[in-house]
Amino acid sequence: MSAVYINSASCISVQDTLNENILQNLKPENTSQIIKAIEPNYKEFIPPAMIRRMSKTVKMSSVASHYALKEARIEQPDAIIVGTGMGCSQDSEKFLKNVIDNHEEFLTPTFFIQSTHNTVAGQIALGLQCHAYNFTYVNTSSSLEFSLLDAKLQINDGEAENVLAGSTDEQTDRTMELYRLNNTIKKDTDLPVNYLQSDTNGVIWGEGASFFVIGKDKTENSYAKLKNIHISNKVELNEVQDFIQNFLAQNNLSTNDIDAVILGFSGDAESDVYYTKAIDLFPDSSQLYYKHLSGEFNTASGFSMFIACHILKEQQIPEVMMINTQKKDSVKNILLYNHLAGSDHSLVLLEKA
Repeated sequence: MSAVYINSASCISVQDTLNENILQNLKPENTSQIIKAIEPNYKEFIPPAMIRRMSKTVKMSSVASHYALKEARIEQPDAIIVGTGMGCSQDSEKFLKNVIDNHEEFLTPTFFIQSTHNTVAGQIALGLQCHAYNFTYVNTSSSLEFSLLDAKLQINDGEAENVLAGSTDEQTDRTMELYRLNNTIKKDTDLPVNYLQSDTNGVIWGEGASFFVIGKDKTENSYAKLKNIHISNKVELNEVQDFIQNFLAQNNLSTNDIDAVILGFSGDAESDVYYTKAIDLFPDSSQLYYKHLSGEFNTASGFSMFIACHILKEQQIPEVMMINTQKKDSVKNILLYNHLAGSDHSLVLLEKA
């Protein structure tokens, strides 16, 4: 497959990622169990009557996609592809509560209609009056990667020239309660978290939406070249290094060619061992981590992709993300490695545009 270009990148996250100087203003968070996204003033983008009917994930995605299209100077994408792990969980919870409260009778269909995972892609298309290819991927932590892979295939097959691809996930009160009960979220007693040397299980949970315009041609705004993506549902611990090296070999690269590797250390001792194995392959690369800035969630890799794009474009590596002290004079190749609780491993290879 030939490479495609990331011509714009937009992100709403627990960092102030809609403003300028993003790489200089990143602030780590390790003392809260749950961290919430910094939301824009939605009234500037969405009519007030519509805002009331939209869940948080739809609102975040609508604004993030607006910024991505505006930066790429595209009014109508040739495809809209969204990845999400949990979809519109707020409306799902409202619908299920309605079912229980009304004893399964006299239900209004609104919450059910708005609770489906493809609501986000549908609402973006409605806002743009876009009748092109519209698809949603729900593959837990590799949802964004599947969306990017689809976007790449659409462009390589000549079906599209510019694709809006992104990911989104929101928090909901009931789901967070359940995550606390089953120890997905760290206990209060385990805070603050040392992300790189944690000896306790569980994570700090975040949320956010990240959108990118993937294009066939390079533009003056291009952030990066999307070289390749590899996804595997299961990787054994003793296979991690082969998993990465084989992927690089397919792209005619070795570990020495990777200027920066971005790993998804989450503070969960049980699953972070995969990253510890991976990091040994890159002694001469800038080793970076990011979930102390974004929190863990199904599509947290969208945040790392957004930051990687800025690193390639600005040729700067934020100190707050560094694991080792290796700093390259120029950054050409970045490898992103992510998984969620040991499942759905993904590798994304980006190159300077």
